[in-house]
Amino acid sequence: MRAIDYSPLYRSTVGFDRLFSLLDNMTPPDNGGQTYPPYNIERTADDAYRISMAVAGFTEDELNIEAKQNTLTVTGEKSESSEGEDKKVLFRGIAGRSFERRFQLADHVEVREASLENGLLHIDLVREIPEAMKPRKIAIGNGSAKQIEGKKAS
Repeated sequence: MRAIDYSPLYRSTVGFDRLFSLLDNMTPPDNGGQTYPPYNIERTADDAYRISMAVAGFTEDELNIEAKQNTLTVTGEKSESSEGEDKKVLFRGIAGRSFERRFQLADHVEVREASLENGLLHIDLVREIPEAMKPRKIAIGNGSAKQIEGKKAS
């Protein structure tokens, strides 16, 4: 059960639909939310971030990363290998199930690179604000007002 109902805010605000949708998506569903694979999000610089996901047992070919409209989607699909057909698994503690994990990205956040090392998938993100949207300093004039000369009405 969700604790907060945002529907009255949808009716009384203009232009904040995306914000309320993000808040809606942040609350976990009744089933406790998705927990596999575990991940970390860290800030590596002022405008740089890194998502690290524990994907032990997956190869680069079995992972797919897609960025589309402020959403980063990471999917993993384990391919059935024929090399272990003669082995009988007595206990399976390493999860090898397929997964899909979605991350909502802020405006102007882009994926720079992704790497897979030691069972961790690292996705590096950078926020690049366009030059037109960056704050700029406005010079203040010296305060002398100029009179516009013209003909007087007679």
